[in-house]
Amino acid sequence: MALNIREQTLLMKTRRHFLQQSGLGMGGAALASLLGTSSQATAAEATRAIAAPSLPKAKNIIYLHLAGSPPQHDLFDYKPELVKRTGQDCPAELTKGERFAFIKGTPKLLGTPHKFSQRGESGAWVSEILPNIGEIADDLCFVKSMHTDQFNHAPAELLLHTGSPRQGRPSMGSWVTYGLGSENANLPAFVVMISGGTSPSAGKNNWGSGFLPSVYQGVQCRSKGDPILYVSNPDGIDRDLRGKTIDAIRDLNQLQAEQFGSPETLTRIAQYELAYRMQMSVPEVMDISREPKHVIETYGAEPGNSSFNNNCLLARRLVEQGVRYVQLFDWGWDFHGNSLGNDIEKSLPGRCKPMDQAVGALIRDLKQRGLLDSTLVVWSGEFGRTPLNEERNGSKFLGRDHHPHCFTIFMAGGGVKAGTTFGATDELGYFVTENKVHVHDLQATLLHQMGINHLDLTYRFQGRDFRLTDVHGNIVHDLIS
Repeated sequence: MALNIREQTLLMKTRRHFLQQSGLGMGGAALASLLGTSSQATAAEATRAIAAPSLPKAKNIIYLHLAGSPPQHDLFDYKPELVKRTGQDCPAELTKGERFAFIKGTPKLLGTPHKFSQRGESGAWVSEILPNIGEIADDLCFVKSMHTDQFNHAPAELLLHTGSPRQGRPSMGSWVTYGLGSENANLPAFVVMISGGTSPSAGKNNWGSGFLPSVYQGVQCRSKGDPILYVSNPDGIDRDLRGKTIDAIRDLNQLQAEQFGSPETLTRIAQYELAYRMQMSVPEVMDISREPKHVIETYGAEPGNSSFNNNCLLARRLVEQGVRYVQLFDWGWDFHGNSLGNDIEKSLPGRCKPMDQAVGALIRDLKQRGLLDSTLVVWSGEFGRTPLNEERNGSKFLGRDHHPHCFTIFMAGGGVKAGTTFGATDELGYFVTENKVHVHDLQATLLHQMGINHLDLTYRFQGRDFRLTDVHGNIVHDLIS
């Protein structure tokens, strides 16, 4: 007997497709968690289905991204041989076939002009321009063998944060909240804050939800002015009337959701209701003036202003309230040396000073409050810098071009090995020589620490199952305590 079109369509639906459309799958359970319904237990059960063999080491992530990428040779990857050979021509075998963003001709080697020393019992090499980070070296896990496929800012940021150098993929924060849901029904599960006067090169794609329901995208908050744009009541609308309006909109959206089963309709319901709850909760948690004076001073924060220091203090307040993923972007770390403002000898120390104070304060504060064990802090740029002086257009300032072959990051808390340095580069800091770690390996490891198997956290889109690490990535167990 011939089947009609509706019957043929139903026969073609898979169980996964049905569960996703009806909101009963893992993401649907997490969405129910974001909606603040009684399905939070269901979300927890769904999380166990993607959990690693051991229990999660971390409940929250604070990702500190220094957009533009700080020069690792001047901060952490000390190379005495490079210092010794400063000004010499770079060996031809290193640059043969290389692509650079700005370097032309035969570049000169450039050792750091800053002094280094070994810090803490771990003996980690840290530059003199990072005294606070040096003091907490024994709490940090340095990875000196990071590498990436991209040497321009936007593609490298996208690869690091979404797993692909092209736009359209969900960000890591979106994947985490899709898999785990929220701990606080009155706050976003994924919060983004920007400092440095401009957005990162890849813009909002760095925290977008891609093809996941848009409820999982990062919510951008501000440390100056209204914490979230458009969350306040319009003129002439009080909270009671706003509540009744949202209830009416919810009822209409619910009718549409029951008829069509679209995740985006559920997203609209969630976003309206979350915005209503945030009117009460966000102003309180984003008001750093409520902190004791000595805490504000320790971070170098200034209530009412916008700064990386304020955002680091806010990050602690947010994870304290159960925000799952906090992403900070701080622009201004693209030290090419083509002007005084990005000269690594004259300007890098001043750029590092507030960052160093804020990061040191954040990790000490989390540790003192008992939050560091459950909060994974990551500090990174999107790629590395060359051990070569860029000398763009004959510039006499000191600076380094983009470099994908090696860079340094560090992590703290969340079950990573404190007081360790993993991986190494050659004597000139050009290539990784020990324990290479690709950005996909980092992503797999961060998800693992959150109790997620990166191979199992997938979403079907356009006929295939996608994941953050795509077809790559291995957990770096040597980084895990």
